[in-house]
Amino acid sequence: MRFSAMGDVAMTVPVLYALAAQNPDLRITMVTRSRFVQMYDWLPANVQAKGIDFSGNDGVIGLTKIYKELRSGNFDAVADLHDVLRSKYIRTCFAVSGVRVAVVQKGRKDKKELIGNGQTHSALMPMVERYANVFRRLGLRLDLPKNMKIDLRSENFSSIWKFAGKKEVGEKWVGVAPFAAHAQKIYPLERMQKVVSMLAEKGCKVFLFGAGPKESAAMAAWEQACPSDGQGGVVSVCGRLDGLRNEMLLMSQLDLMISMDSANMHIASIFGVPVLSVWGATHPKAGFTGYGQSRDSVMQLDLPCRPCSIYGKTPCQFGDLRCMNIEPEAIAAKAWDMVIQI
Repeated sequence: MRFSAMGDVAMTVPVLYALAAQNPDLRITMVTRSRFVQMYDWLPANVQAKGIDFSGNDGVIGLTKIYKELRSGNFDAVADLHDVLRSKYIRTCFAVSGVRVAVVQKGRKDKKELIGNGQTHSALMPMVERYANVFRRLGLRLDLPKNMKIDLRSENFSSIWKFAGKKEVGEKWVGVAPFAAHAQKIYPLERMQKVVSMLAEKGCKVFLFGAGPKESAAMAAWEQACPSDGQGGVVSVCGRLDGLRNEMLLMSQLDLMISMDSANMHIASIFGVPVLSVWGATHPKAGFTGYGQSRDSVMQLDLPCRPCSIYGKTPCQFGDLRCMNIEPEAIAAKAWDMVIQI
């Protein structure tokens, strides 16, 4: 079970994909929030996702209700991939009833030591390996491949083509996800708009991913400034495709995703899409890079203050987000180099 956040949930997908493929007789139920269930639509048949809603189901009474509902699944073991208060309560109920339980080891001490020491500290264990170790401790076989790409040959893309137009031979589609959960992880929007414009001018069709009214307004303005004309241009996806599943299908068709340290980096990685990730307050060494992504596809500045936090919540101690002082021309050039190699 892993309830949030979206990026952390997305990182469980390649782990469960490998687990299911290597243990075909194993029945796997992924318990997560209902809005994330669609992430598991393309996993092997021995995986099912169960959505839960904590609204009205919080506190001891609510969590006990959820446990009783899950107990009907007659599970042999429980893997807690979250290790927060809610998951602790539910897994404890299972343990008391005699079910084997294993818990993710997040490496909190190591992550604390990484703060402010990104230049010298060694890279920490990737989060996907921490997830995998939970299943290994339950005695299951699990070897993570270097990368993954879900087979979508039987998928119906009609709604995607209706929205985006069918991708022509030689056409380059680039996704840009300019937002993140915390301001310290967001590349300055006026600079990212320059990156978007430069790629559109080179003939790339740029799709903007995001959610929420503020993000929608910003991306609508970028689209208006550089509308798609069939040969390049900018298209805002925000609120215009029906649900997460369709956004994921569109993402699977990209030649490149440019993303902050955010969920979109991990979702694109599920489909084997190359990701150029832009890092500010956080650091790739914490173990949260996209699954299977190259170490060379990272844009960051080597500063002694980085990372100032692991998750990007801490305000910049200097008040200027100097870690995001990356030239837009450098990002656009790196992105173009990655695109033309495909």
